[in-house]
Amino acid sequence: MKKLTYVKPDETFVRQKGIHQWPVWEKEESDFHWSYDITEECYILEGEFDILTDEGVFAIGKGDFVTFHKGLTCRWIIRKKVRKHYNFIND
Repeated sequence: MKKLTYVKPDETFVRQKGIHQWPVWEKEESDFHWSYDITEECYILEGEFDILTDEGVFAIGKGDFVTFHKGLTCRWIIRKKVRKHYNFIND
């Protein structure tokens, strides 16, 4: 199973998941390492960043719905300030 997946969802998907009710996280331009001990879903409201993983480099931006699966270790390179809705999944 892939440790990171992402799609460009339509508004129906966003509404059905209740994404606009999720908390918001913001982060300025930066470069850092991160490990996920729980699965996180997020919807990118603004910003541009790269996620570097053992599976490759993923360019993420506004409108993307990303799932960071439990066990992922990666590096974030934020090129433009990020704002995202996020939700943790106990799996």
